[in-house]
Amino acid sequence: MYLGIDIGTSAVKLVCADTDRILATSSAGIKTSSPQPGWSEQHPDLWWRATRDALNQLSGKIALADVKAIGLSGQMHGAVLLDRSLRPIRPAILWNDSRAVQECDELRAAQPRIGQIAGVLPLPGFTAPKIAWLKRHEPEIYAQLAHILLPKDYIGLCLHGELATDTSDAAGTMWIDQATRNWHVGIAEATAVSPDWLPQVFDGHNVVGTVTTQASAETGLKHGVPVVAGGGDAATGAVSLGATEPGRGFISLGTSGQLFAADRKYRPNPERYVHAYAHTLPGRWYQMAAMLNGARPISWIGGQLGLSATEVVALAETVTGDRVPVFLPYLTGERSPHGDPHIRACFFGLEDATTRAEICRSVVEAIAFCFADAADSFGAAVHEVIELAAIGGGSRSDLLLGLIASVIGKPISRSDGADAGPAFGAARLAACGDCALSIGDLGAQPEVTDRFDPTPTGALSDRLDRFRKLYTAVRTVP
Repeated sequence: MYLGIDIGTSAVKLVCADTDRILATSSAGIKTSSPQPGWSEQHPDLWWRATRDALNQLSGKIALADVKAIGLSGQMHGAVLLDRSLRPIRPAILWNDSRAVQECDELRAAQPRIGQIAGVLPLPGFTAPKIAWLKRHEPEIYAQLAHILLPKDYIGLCLHGELATDTSDAAGTMWIDQATRNWHVGIAEATAVSPDWLPQVFDGHNVVGTVTTQASAETGLKHGVPVVAGGGDAATGAVSLGATEPGRGFISLGTSGQLFAADRKYRPNPERYVHAYAHTLPGRWYQMAAMLNGARPISWIGGQLGLSATEVVALAETVTGDRVPVFLPYLTGERSPHGDPHIRACFFGLEDATTRAEICRSVVEAIAFCFADAADSFGAAVHEVIELAAIGGGSRSDLLLGLIASVIGKPISRSDGADAGPAFGAARLAACGDCALSIGDLGAQPEVTDRFDPTPTGALSDRLDRFRKLYTAVRTVP
């Protein structure tokens, strides 16, 4: 039995699995703080507390002592800043934080080829510009900085005591040379980072440590259990679906959104903010459009209207008319394909007769429209993928998957356990590290339970056109 731990933005999710199926799951929620506009932070100790809580829940379903190996997954790009004693010196700055705009401009000027080297042009959500921001705005905190980790790797530190990451999470920092899969000293120095602050980089199935005596006492996990490096949530989600070979791809509908295509070659496309990153497995890369606002707008509008996410989607399903307003879902700016940290959300076309159901419909449609924009930004790479699998909490919505299939013109498939994708992928990497699976075995695809084929769009195409025109019209408004 293998354990996958996924450090998400809204929750820590755990999966216990054998080599090909999920046996038990648990989760514990996490809250995000925004002390200033555009800021998004979580203290790393919240992740460890939530991990222990989720393990306590899991212990009521399975015997933790039977876990043979552990894999890690997590939200990418977060800056976990540690002092020499390996303690956090401030809350982690997350992937959807937009404070480091000036530092991105400076990094691009200092490293004109950075898009080709790092796989994408600088954006505030990435780890590298956050450190330059820290030096400028919090010099007393910067002076204490001795080590930098990614969110999942902090949980790894708590479990096994080592400073380690994997190629896919390293890829999301902007400090790695994607082609060689090694830290790029020039980019590190351009963002005020000493290379010795960065952890050692491993492939995702490599064992990087074992559960310590202290971690065992705190979690109930057996002392000495091996822990593999794991991967960023995009890469572990891919592993859960067998998206490790060319022609395989998926969409992820969590707090953020992703459109992913696996490859055996490094093919950067930085001008469209398509991320070209090292995969968590050796000899593999991927291209990904990353949207800051995946299924999150559904829970946001639900909070404003006093509805659950399920109720929002149910209301949206009742609307068939042509008076649905247009919603820009950019609650925290947008990454792919616009690279626009300043844009914000808005409704257009509200009328006195607009109903809650029509508002809910416009929000759900907007998520699909973001995926249409993402698919267009890919160019030829996305055409090589015949069908896209779906993972993440938003994949439970038939309406949303049907809309996405229609606007991008590709079938969308769903499998059992799709909402636990990254954690399951991490568990499969653990099984590989324990030699229960080979790297080739990780390319096995799960059985499809539901398929959503494109349907004629009609009025939906008209609203997609209005959606794109609305972004063009408001993007320059300060």
